[in-house]
Amino acid sequence: MNNYPLTLLYDESCPLCKLEIDNLKARNDQDLLRFIDVSAVNFDDSQYPASKKEMMEIIHAMRPDGSFAKGVEVFRLAYGAVGLSWITAPTGLPVLKPLFDWAYIHVARNRYRLSNRVSGLLFKIAADRAAKRALHNSRVCKNGSCPLPKNNEQSDA
Repeated sequence: MNNYPLTLLYDESCPLCKLEIDNLKARNDQDLLRFIDVSAVNFDDSQYPASKKEMMEIIHAMRPDGSFAKGVEVFRLAYGAVGLSWITAPTGLPVLKPLFDWAYIHVARNRYRLSNRVSGLLFKIAADRAAKRALHNSRVCKNGSCPLPKNNEQSDA
């Protein structure tokens, strides 16, 4: 079964979810992932086998053949697409899979509360990632080299 391109259907209104999706977007160098925000006002679930309510509760993804994945399986596929399958590999082990599936459901159900509790950390992580992307995408980094300015020297970026 061909899993890519994989279309992730996610809740952008959740800061925790958005941070994770932004991470995947930044690593999506091979363009194997597509992203659809199911929390968008104009999102229409009529072309999907799951309802908007179901997709807002837990993450879903659609494979090129139209089949769906949901929950932790989506993360295994998405992380595999960006070369980080080693991070999610333990979630597929037969002895650990039920535990990860159970934990994900509880995290997903409480994601807004968790986002609020760790919002300072989430925003710091997001700001750090944005700063790194900005540096990487700046004019001085275009050749794969990002020199740091010397003391009292301004960068021309």
